[in-house]
Amino acid sequence: MVMVAVTHETADEPRVAVSPETVKKLTALGCKVRVQAGSGKGSNFSDDALKAQGAEIVPDAASALSGADILLKVRRPTTEEIKALKPGAIVAAILDPYDKAAMEPLAGTGANLFSMEFMPRISRAQSMDVLSSQANLAGYKAVVDAASMFGQAMPMMMTAAGTVPAAKVFIMGVGVAGLQAIATARRMGGAVSATDVRPATKEQVQSLGAKFVAVEDEEFKQAQTAAGYAKPMSAEYQKKQAELVSTHLKNQDIVVTTALIPGRPAPKLITRAMIAAMKPGSIIVDLAAERGGNTEATEPGKTVIVDGVKIVGPLNLAGTVAGNASSLYAKNLYAFIELMIDKKEKTLNVNWDDEIIKGTLVAKDGKIVHPSLTGQSA
Repeated sequence: MVMVAVTHETADEPRVAVSPETVKKLTALGCKVRVQAGSGKGSNFSDDALKAQGAEIVPDAASALSGADILLKVRRPTTEEIKALKPGAIVAAILDPYDKAAMEPLAGTGANLFSMEFMPRISRAQSMDVLSSQANLAGYKAVVDAASMFGQAMPMMMTAAGTVPAAKVFIMGVGVAGLQAIATARRMGGAVSATDVRPATKEQVQSLGAKFVAVEDEEFKQAQTAAGYAKPMSAEYQKKQAELVSTHLKNQDIVVTTALIPGRPAPKLITRAMIAAMKPGSIIVDLAAERGGNTEATEPGKTVIVDGVKIVGPLNLAGTVAGNASSLYAKNLYAFIELMIDKKEKTLNVNWDDEIIKGTLVAKDGKIVHPSLTGQSA
């Protein structure tokens, strides 16, 4: 029998790595799921609900971790937690793996560390794509929060006293979060536009009924990596794009920025000068705040007002809809762990040559092994 452990997250993380649904599925796979009491509280998953689906609820982390084969977490676990597992145990979490100083002690435990952020962008891994499941919710919540802070109505309203114009919403960065932000803003009646340096996004933006805004030159046509991420752009292109965006920003009511390149500081898309030219009362929600932010005025974890513009730097928007976020994240983890279980023997059987396993494996046998962290080419 495979022993799976789930322990408390940090105080500021309401999500949890299992749900009643996935406890039931893991149990059916032949796993024994031990959950530290209260772990699901932030997501409104009661101990009784988890227990009813087969989880063993234990009083403390030590009881959950003792002898466990697998540790499932949302955020990076501590070295002490990993040391309490079986030697060579499996750890699956959002590890923030580019933080070398934090990762090396974890790797030194000898555990097999899997970073869910590194999930390959291939069709058979879609059900395991943590970044997409969480970004989807973040994009939705960014627009909802912006609308609640905006001192005016979102949709156009025709009244006997006159017409209320639709709020103008501009989405910067059209990944999963950006697309959901576009769709949400459109559902709420906003007049939506969006920009991205990747040419493939133009059709996606237009298919959602939004206007696409970008400098569409030759460099723009080559601005996407094979993995689907945006490439860093030349200084000349950045200048032209900045001029276009600056002009466009002057008339916007709500702006949501989502631009991130894995392992790098967030690109600065909005300067203080651009903010100064925006309308007083407008809102910017910066989804890249955890990596320093897409604006020069973003303060991670805070809401600030600069020249009459409110700039919001949320650190865990998906966590503000924790029940949904945990349900999706738990399904991502279940689909991933299912790859490692021999369904007939009900034992661990990891295929180390599987591209999903290789793509997410960060540390093995006491060493960091992922190519993007060791300087090797992938």
